[in-house]
Amino acid sequence: MRPGQIERRTHDYDRHGTTTLFAALNAETSEVITQFHQRHRSVQFREFLDLIETQVPRDLDVHLIMDNYGTHKTPLIRHWFAKRPRFHVHFTPTYGSWLSLVERWFAELTNKQLRRGAYQSVSKLKAAIQDFIDAHQEHPKPFVWTKTADQILASIARFAQRTADLQAAQHVSRTTVTGH
Repeated sequence: MRPGQIERRTHDYDRHGTTTLFAALNAETSEVITQFHQRHRSVQFREFLDLIETQVPRDLDVHLIMDNYGTHKTPLIRHWFAKRPRFHVHFTPTYGSWLSLVERWFAELTNKQLRRGAYQSVSKLKAAIQDFIDAHQEHPKPFVWTKTADQILASIARFAQRTADLQAAQHVSRTTVTGH
């Protein structure tokens, strides 16, 4: 890598396996509860929910913000939640996982620890992830929105306007070129 050079990946990258990391983020403190699994099925997700239940004080309600992944909605999981009224589930809209702060935490993990790594085994991958988790837990810093809701909505409106303008310009150029 040199300044100004675009990042590249080699064509011969060899993936040595994967792991599943479940994580729950305390939005107030930025502390995380994590658990590794070989698979991402409802049985493993339930084990993770059991871990959350043991680590969060019983007098607190637990609000889980999750994406719409099928694992989160199976009968096993729905039954688990039905027995635990202190757990409140909030699903992000499709393509709206950015609303979940734990997704921001996963982005930090990816950008700061995993992106350019080459791990020769799943155990080395897990060790690298665990190193990041341990460092994060030593000095957790809550994520803070730096823009107001109005600023975010204005930014989305500007993006939508640019997209509409671009589509209109492309339509005009097509009709101008073809003469139709």
